[in-house]
Amino acid sequence: MSSSTPAKRQKQRKVLLMGKSGAGKSSMRSIVFSNYVAKDVRRLGATIDVEHSNIKFMGNLMLNLWDCGGQDGFVENYLTNQRTHVFGSVAVLIFVFDIESREFQADVISYSNIIRALTECSPTAKVFILIHKMDLVQLRLRSQLFEERAEYIRASSEGFRDSVDFFPTSIWDQSLYKAWTQIIYFLIPNAQKIESALKDLADVIDARELVLYERTTCLMVTHVTRGAELSNPYTDRFERISSILKTHKQSMAKHTSLPPNAANFAELHIKTGRFMFFITRLTENTNLAVDIPPSEQVFNAARMNIMLARPKFAELDIASKAKAGTQGVGGEDSGDRDGVAA
Repeated sequence: MSSSTPAKRQKQRKVLLMGKSGAGKSSMRSIVFSNYVAKDVRRLGATIDVEHSNIKFMGNLMLNLWDCGGQDGFVENYLTNQRTHVFGSVAVLIFVFDIESREFQADVISYSNIIRALTECSPTAKVFILIHKMDLVQLRLRSQLFEERAEYIRASSEGFRDSVDFFPTSIWDQSLYKAWTQIIYFLIPNAQKIESALKDLADVIDARELVLYERTTCLMVTHVTRGAELSNPYTDRFERISSILKTHKQSMAKHTSLPPNAANFAELHIKTGRFMFFITRLTENTNLAVDIPPSEQVFNAARMNIMLARPKFAELDIASKAKAGTQGVGGEDSGDRDGVAA
């Protein structure tokens, strides 16, 4: 389908990013979507009112991300004068709690007021709670403190109590990618179809594991695990690869003078006596990480079958573009972000 075809329409989703001022909302947004590294977010200032970002993901999904300032005056305005404007047509609310906040109970009261507004204006929205800056808590206390805070917040979640999802996060480790991967998976309209096609491909090429990553953000879209990898003890391996890919993009951008969003590699191979691993471009918008047995024959066959499967996965991208109707508040296209192979 030509990129100039007027019938092509993007799936739009409105996402609210909320929480008290200083909780870390803008920092995580910049790391996930703007290729910042953790040490660079110190220069970010406080968000004033609402910062709107129209973010293309998987080429066809437009995230209308509303980063809402958390100062009391702004929150009061959201809940009164702008109630319908802010909380109407919301697909996802991401609420960020600072684990070190000295006013935790007041933070929960503010969250409860926001939940009531969301219930009134967008009762079908999905709520994700990120309990942030967990790196500041002693390792031996993290799990218990996270569970205690999560239960307290859940009790104030009213109609969303049984469906809200909680994640402990930090900008200094892979936990941030883990949380945002789950959020993005929820937002992708045809994620299950993509996952089904990935399972079929894994069977054909006898892959131990296939992991699909969005090219620009390096976030995992979905994965398929088979055989020996089912017992892999490194449960955060997908997020670790996200972090490695991000770092590699930043290094490439530095040495090629390309912006980080545009810097991409053509292919990566790792071959050992125990396994073979490679990352290759699958579609215009995705990279595929492949873990296979240590055999040149399997490796060559896998690369050939992936090449043959590319049109099928490209169709899945196009299929979601062609869906009629939109959800949320639309914005201008942020432009083509196709990567440049190095």
